[in-house]
Amino acid sequence: MGLSKTIPLVLLPILMFGVLSNAQLTSDFYSTTCPNVTAIARGLIERASRNDVRLTAKVMRLHFHDCFVNGCDGSVLLDAAPADGVEGEKEAFQNAGSLDGFEVIDDIKTALENVCPGVVSCADILAIAAEISVALAGGPSLDVLLGRRDGRTAIRADAVAALPLGPDSLEILTSKFSVHNLDTTDLVALSGAHTFGRVQCGVINNRLHNFSGNSGQSDPSIEPEFLQTLRRQCPQGGDLTARANLDPTSPDSFDNDYFKNLQNNRGVIESDQILFSSTGAPTVSLVNRFAENQNEFFTNFARSMIKMGNVRILTGREGEIRRDCRRVN
Repeated sequence: MGLSKTIPLVLLPILMFGVLSNAQLTSDFYSTTCPNVTAIARGLIERASRNDVRLTAKVMRLHFHDCFVNGCDGSVLLDAAPADGVEGEKEAFQNAGSLDGFEVIDDIKTALENVCPGVVSCADILAIAAEISVALAGGPSLDVLLGRRDGRTAIRADAVAALPLGPDSLEILTSKFSVHNLDTTDLVALSGAHTFGRVQCGVINNRLHNFSGNSGQSDPSIEPEFLQTLRRQCPQGGDLTARANLDPTSPDSFDNDYFKNLQNNRGVIESDQILFSSTGAPTVSLVNRFAENQNEFFTNFARSMIKMGNVRILTGREGEIRRDCRRVN
């Protein structure tokens, strides 16, 4: 992706996470049944990312939005099918019109079904693809744990309730993470995924033009010059589907600039900036630590990814291995 930065490689052994990981998940789960799973996925993501610089951020977001809604079960991939009891999480407010990257997951699934049919779950494909995407963008590598099975339903209302929103307070954000046994460090580390990708203007429109319901007012925590930049990108009355960079410094690289932006009151989404602007909150010191030390951010991000990837997983004979990630068998 043309990165000029020196990219440290963070390899985190599975033993570090013994207390966090379900014993049924292992890094070598497909070593005999589908040994080329990672190589196949990497090749397809590399090819897709050459045509779409936003692809890696899109795929990372898919994994996050999957795990936060009733666990990492591939449910976010399901198209709505009322006859099968599938409402579709894609239509939830936080996903509709903005969640993307489904096509590359379809391509990976098709390729894997051709070489090892009925073996690799869509939930695992999301986990593998997210890890590859982060690494391709310059972030940490990790031994992703595998062995999840796919759920057979998706509930739109659960997605609306579980997924973070731009105006969420720090208390609400903390609650939405803690319900998955993710602590404050996980909240700050995983929020660091906003170091790449874009956000639709509709998400930040009120923050720029109608803060707290006051027409014409903006969030006073935004640095003034940056506010004008955002207002030019997302003008009042403009296209709400237009996008702004989540990290204006290095929008397509996975690095710690996101935290430096927060220190300078240049967080794009309100729920990002609140991590630093909440005086006395434990999140402030974490933002400072990660802004100071990229390796520390990478290490904690990888650890939090492992934790998130274990949220309410299906294993053994639970769920199924979907033949098509968009519909139940």
